[in-house]
Amino acid sequence: MALGRFATANRSRTAHEYVLTTLRSAILGGTLKGGTRLVQAELAAELGVSTTPVREALRDLATEGLVVMDPHKGAVVRPLDIAEVREIYELRMTLEPLMVRRMIASVGDAHLAEAEQLQQAMETETDLGAWVDLNRRFHAIFSELEDGSRLAGILAGLRDSAAPYISLSLEARPLQVPEANAEHKQLIALYREGDEAAIIELTLQHLASTLAAIEQAHEAGLIG
Repeated sequence: MALGRFATANRSRTAHEYVLTTLRSAILGGTLKGGTRLVQAELAAELGVSTTPVREALRDLATEGLVVMDPHKGAVVRPLDIAEVREIYELRMTLEPLMVRRMIASVGDAHLAEAEQLQQAMETETDLGAWVDLNRRFHAIFSELEDGSRLAGILAGLRDSAAPYISLSLEARPLQVPEANAEHKQLIALYREGDEAAIIELTLQHLASTLAAIEQAHEAGLIG
């Protein structure tokens, strides 16, 4: 399955983390395309692990929405569909402002420092799969402070489901990366200022820009 470069980068982790991170990066980076069957024995052999961490990783990826469990085919990389992504972003544009209003007072210096580290890492990251994963983690900081809430859980699921689409959109529109990096930096500054209205405005702009890039990828035939 040509997972070599992803596997090499993740060798320092536990077997489960190594398999999970390798497969996630391959899916987000487009190496494992939508509809690809993920056979446990084949993955275990390629990654040099037993089938147990592979099975656990596939279960985690299914929870994230990146893999679906087909009763006949087993684990399959989730196929991409433009109608689904439009719904995902419609929901995010509705719910993200609610999360901003709920969480803005709870975002402290430690959270902003973590966001800044991720933002700086994204500025130098050249691998699309790794960049998309950093992007997912960056946005999670501002909604997962309210651990266990239904809203946080819904948004986490939507972000995970959107990730593969973002990866393909970056192929269609490379300028999306520096533009998103600049918006991430601006978002951190607005959280430091506590400007709720400006944070919501930028968040919606950021989501709309990403959806536009995904639509461009759809027009280029990268998304069904």
